[in-house]
Amino acid sequence: MAKNKSRSVARERRHVRVRKHVSGTAARPRLNVFKSLTGIYAQIVDDNEGNTLISASTVDKELREKMKGMKKIEQAKAIGKAVAERAASKGISSVVFDRGGFRYVGRIKALADGAREGGLQF
Repeated sequence: MAKNKSRSVARERRHVRVRKHVSGTAARPRLNVFKSLTGIYAQIVDDNEGNTLISASTVDKELREKMKGMKKIEQAKAIGKAVAERAASKGISSVVFDRGGFRYVGRIKALADGAREGGLQF
């Protein structure tokens, strides 16, 4: 008999499964991505220290004005570029990509492509 599970619970289970193998260090931190219906959020995390080093999102005060009139995929690409620029200013050039249990299509892929265009390597 099938169990009734929501999509968010299934995504969280996938994320836990991926996080067993993916972790960020000081030399190569983790680029974590979360998407909601309205926005997309990215942060670079050092898992050894438990610190968020850099973050960017569609609700950022600096980026919110740029996001008006853009499609969601365009917003995701812009967030990827913004997080890459902020990482370069802190001296981070290489990261581990954590897609957060989401499929690597659409906005997640656009964010990754934007981050690569901005100079991050993963």
